[in-house]
Amino acid sequence: MSEKKKISKHYHYLKSNFPEVLDAVENLGSTVRQAGPLDKKTTELIQLAVAAASGSTGAVNSHAKRALAAGADRQEIEHALLVLVSTIGFPKVAAALAWIQEVVD
Repeated sequence: MSEKKKISKHYHYLKSNFPEVLDAVENLGSTVRQAGPLDKKTTELIQLAVAAASGSTGAVNSHAKRALAAGADRQEIEHALLVLVSTIGFPKVAAALAWIQEVVD
């Protein structure tokens, strides 16, 4: 993966067509992460789990990348997904594990 952050075409579309909305969403995310005692790695792993539970491929990839950048390693990311088996089911967990392969390799 390159040092430069890859930004999707869809994100560019949203940012250029709805800049105020994207700015508000990004500011909200930053504000809530800083509002409590959890560190960035932990908040990214939580968001990764929620993304997997909702079946969002893009969000799973995004939060896996962010978790890596925040200091999580492959085993922590995979474990954060594996612990979901009893709540969201094996098929969703297996899908999320497949989605993150390019990110963690």
